[in-house]
Amino acid sequence: MNLSAPAVPTTTAKLLDAGWADLPPSYRPPHTAATLDEARRYCRRLAESHYENFHVASWFLPKAERPHLYAIYAYCRISDDLADEVREPAQSLALLDFWETELDACYEGAARHPVFVALRETIQARAIPKTLFADLLTAFRQDRTVTRYDSQNELLAYCRYSANPVGRLVLHAFGEADEEQCVLSDATCTALQLANFWQDVRRDYAVGRIYLPQKDMLRFGVNETTIAQGVATPEFRSLLRFEVEIARDLFARGRPLVDRVRRDLAIDLDLFTRGGLEILRAIEKQNYDVFRSRPTLSKSTKLKLALRAAGGKMSPWSGTRGRRSGGRIHARIHT
Repeated sequence: MNLSAPAVPTTTAKLLDAGWADLPPSYRPPHTAATLDEARRYCRRLAESHYENFHVASWFLPKAERPHLYAIYAYCRISDDLADEVREPAQSLALLDFWETELDACYEGAARHPVFVALRETIQARAIPKTLFADLLTAFRQDRTVTRYDSQNELLAYCRYSANPVGRLVLHAFGEADEEQCVLSDATCTALQLANFWQDVRRDYAVGRIYLPQKDMLRFGVNETTIAQGVATPEFRSLLRFEVEIARDLFARGRPLVDRVRRDLAIDLDLFTRGGLEILRAIEKQNYDVFRSRPTLSKSTKLKLALRAAGGKMSPWSGTRGRRSGGRIHARIHT
């Protein structure tokens, strides 16, 4: 089926062309809509080629259910890259607006890009609300316009758009999205986002962003000069210790979700929660000096986490209180 792209103003078209040039050619929308099989293969390749963690965790997913998760991941992956991998903010914002137009078309039954062809099937099968996908785009636009956060409340409000929709999308996709479970998922997803921020203070500053709340920095006597110079002063270590404990508390608040979902989902959720906690421990082991080297998980630690998850899958009593069958990944982490 041939679908003509909607006409866009010349200025916008130039911004889009320049923005696409910063991204993999496969991201560009095709002139001809992909078939469902082509779209599924596209999303799977994208998911399995980007993050080792995603590929490892997908071992625990029943094959019949993987396409839905691959489609959600592909949407999130490209959305993220439209914000982070395009050099000029105006080009990035134009691409994000275009991507939202494609999302609207998907919900109207006019999907063209392979991501949205695959996503359309998932949306229809699982009745996923559009707001969750749109919320992510709100966060990605914010990444190009906001570089500092005044308070914890502002930072957590950002996570409400940047992190929490991912968990809710997965819960919706696989029939586990009652409100109480979504609230628990929000805690885990926000904790994962914060863990990622605290391991990447140096990287984020290099692209002009500071996620450490300004009021917390002031409280602990840390200024931007400290971050610019990459010096883990006693004040900075105290600040990061404080932020790490907030993330750890959120992991604890979200932990009951593991006992509320089906067994295979519980295994994947437990895997990613443990991974996030290991990132926090890695930060602690470096005495909160995230400038000297980026805290990451060793290959042996990743293997141990995967083996624990695999062991849990083989045990009929692990991870849940009697609820069985079904399986999916709750979230992803960067290591």
